[in-house]
Amino acid sequence: MSQNRIDEQSVGNETYGFDAIRGIQAGREFYVAMCPLKIIPKLFIFNDHEIPPELRAQRTMRDSRIPAIKNYILNNPTDCIFSSLTASVDGTMKFTPAASLGQDGKLGRLYISMEARLLINDGQHRRKAIEEALKERTELGHEMISVVFFQDNGLKRSQQMFSDLNKNAVKPTKSLNILYDHRDNFSKFIVNIANSIEVFQGRVELEKTAISNRSLKFFTLNGISDATKKLLGISKGRKVSEEEEKMIKEFWNQISGNIPEWQLLTQKRITPSELRKEFVHSHTNLLNALGIVGNVLLHDYPENWKEKLEGLKNINWSRSNPIWEGRLLQKGRMIKTKLGVELAANTILEKCGISLPEERLIYERQKND
Repeated sequence: MSQNRIDEQSVGNETYGFDAIRGIQAGREFYVAMCPLKIIPKLFIFNDHEIPPELRAQRTMRDSRIPAIKNYILNNPTDCIFSSLTASVDGTMKFTPAASLGQDGKLGRLYISMEARLLINDGQHRRKAIEEALKERTELGHEMISVVFFQDNGLKRSQQMFSDLNKNAVKPTKSLNILYDHRDNFSKFIVNIANSIEVFQGRVELEKTAISNRSLKFFTLNGISDATKKLLGISKGRKVSEEEEKMIKEFWNQISGNIPEWQLLTQKRITPSELRKEFVHSHTNLLNALGIVGNVLLHDYPENWKEKLEGLKNINWSRSNPIWEGRLLQKGRMIKTKLGVELAANTILEKCGISLPEERLIYERQKND
């Protein structure tokens, strides 16, 4: 009988066996195993009764996250990427190095008893999305995902592991997600206009959602994205038509041409830091307000919206201007609220000679409530 068969039997009558790598972390062995997707729903059964009470609240499943992950798997069968699942094993687990590597070998087979309790410390939403995707495309079951297994008898360390894995995780910024999302048509479009419109060129913070005082950047990528969505009157990105693309580029060029300080920026006669310090139009919330203004003008004044935007030249954009108080500013400090952005849009519309319709006067009444 082979050593592998002996080791498998020592784990239990019924076992899972995986090709795996053995490592040491913080003085404890752990294993990275290659698992076919079809076994993931069977291996990790999400059952509240199997989870220690103190862990249940931390692992509450957010069903709203599942469809997006499932669709990502289904829509990208040839180039989707799975990050590793991390799991604790309460039960018998044995690693057998490959015979040619000796007992200290790092490559081999990992055997886990089917009677063991397995708890996902990181990746429960991925696990559920995989289960849902397999219901629609069973052939995906042969794809592989890596799972990191830790021995944790009684699941005593799982609570700390869950805390450590999540509190130290860094979520990518909205700007970085836009920059790197080559699948999303709207994200690619936003990156394109950030590189093709003069006032944006070289002045867009591509990674962060905030700009430091000394930065040479003036806009953020997520700010341009959000404002453009408001211009189009959409809440989520989608494919932009050729006609819309032409209009969007015309709009931002018209905005740039009618804000004197932005012209000074393109002429390099003033620095981004000076503008951020003295004016409100250097902030994302004002950019959003301009997007709202554009949406109103394009809808109500399709023939002469460009002429209406010439009113921007006469606006005092200084932070010391009291018209921005309670809209973009509170006691002289920039604030960002949904109502404040809408109120700022109202101010700009009025300065462009537009009488506010009833649906926009609602925001003014909300301000006074």
